[in-house]
Amino acid sequence: MRRLLSTLTLVLLASITSLTFAQNDPHFSLFEFSQLTYNPGYAGSNNGICVSSVHRQQYVGFNRDPLNGGKSGRPITTVFNAEMPLKAINSGVGLSIIQDMIGFQSDLALNVSYAYRVDLGYGSLGIGLNLGFINRTIDGDWITPESLGGGTVYTDPAVPHSESKVAFDMGFGAFFKYDKFYAGLSFTHLLQPSINFDIESPSYIKRHYYLVGGYNYQLPNPTFEVRPSLLMQFDGATTQFTFNGQFVYSKKIWGGISYRYNDAISPMLGIYLMNGLSFAYSYDIELSPLSTYSSGSHEIMVRYCFNADFGGDPGRYRSVRRL
Repeated sequence: MRRLLSTLTLVLLASITSLTFAQNDPHFSLFEFSQLTYNPGYAGSNNGICVSSVHRQQYVGFNRDPLNGGKSGRPITTVFNAEMPLKAINSGVGLSIIQDMIGFQSDLALNVSYAYRVDLGYGSLGIGLNLGFINRTIDGDWITPESLGGGTVYTDPAVPHSESKVAFDMGFGAFFKYDKFYAGLSFTHLLQPSINFDIESPSYIKRHYYLVGGYNYQLPNPTFEVRPSLLMQFDGATTQFTFNGQFVYSKKIWGGISYRYNDAISPMLGIYLMNGLSFAYSYDIELSPLSTYSSGSHEIMVRYCFNADFGGDPGRYRSVRRL
């Protein structure tokens, strides 16, 4: 019972925080494969059309909460991204769909991205903007446990009940790529959209700031390559750092490790197939106090890229497997 109450407290704190200040944007261990999610300047940076999806099951093992209809309330996030270059007008376009659920809150966001790409001679720079909406749904009805009478729905007047609101959203970003190096700076929820539920203090979605960088280092043996990368995420109050390192064999199979500062360490595996498909998996080993209640977090990525040169031979494929 004590463990259940502790778990419930953690979930409720996450939900209440999100009502007042809005929860942080979801984070990913495999962030290299979901960059369009937080940086519209990334659109068109590949040599082809890329479609990808990342699904994250966070804090697996949380006890199901009888006050929340038997649900655990742990974060579950799914992202779908599609992007392609428009070489005729030196541009790139993209589409992102994000579903993020935590506690009593569920967010569904859709963003369309446009990036203008500039050839700098020593690299290419994409400057982009995304526009879209975010739909936030809150279900604050609690089911009274059997030990307290059971079966009835307890409603708290301070918490919205089964309400859904839509707000306009936008972001801005720049993404630079040169040979084996890349870097990006971006902002999500640029206007800090307000979500006006029927409560005294309307919530808003905090602006987030992102800085990303990575390098593909070829070892003396051409069969092997090392790919370090870093993501910094800042919401105006807290900063989160994620360091990734991948060891690639023959440009096909890779393994690596991710470290999110004071939060988790994540072994990762991936494979690039010759037909343009790639897959990756990571498992978070929690380093925070949540490790007492969680058996870790799972993340899986699937991606398909193909040649965007419609004027060429449709049977020929040029690898666009890496950024």
